[in-house]
Amino acid sequence: MPQMEFADYMPQLVWLAITFTAFYFVMARVALPRIAEAIESRQERVANDLETATRMREEAEEALAAYEATMAKARAEAQAIAAKAREEIAAEAAERQAAFEAELDARAVAEEARIAEAVAEVRAGLRDVAVAAAQAATAKLLGGEVSQDALNKAVDAEMEARA
Repeated sequence: MPQMEFADYMPQLVWLAITFTAFYFVMARVALPRIAEAIESRQERVANDLETATRMREEAEEALAAYEATMAKARAEAQAIAAKAREEIAAEAAERQAAFEAELDARAVAEEARIAEAVAEVRAGLRDVAVAAAQAATAKLLGGEVSQDALNKAVDAEMEARA
């Protein structure tokens, strides 16, 4: 193996040093500045991205706060509208109930008057029938006629006692 011959060590070490130095200068002057530039631009991009992300997060938080405030306001308005509608419905129902009760009271008064009138008519008709029946009964039982005034007084007294 040629690498293992001790006579060739010195020239190999010289060429190693020359090659290493050449590669070192090429790397130091060409490749490393490009790599450093790429790393620096990447760091700038990451920093810009982090700054943008932070700004966007803050904007999102502000938008969320504004949305929540708007929703709270809308809910409050909706509750106010619902409460107002309930009050209006309750007032309308109270008005209708009052009108219905007034109508029922008027009907009750009218029906009571009609019933009182019917009772008066029945009593008047009953009085006439009672007077006629009493006249017929006294005529058969007593065999004579009784005066109309006496019969009227007797029937009136009896009707008042039963009423």
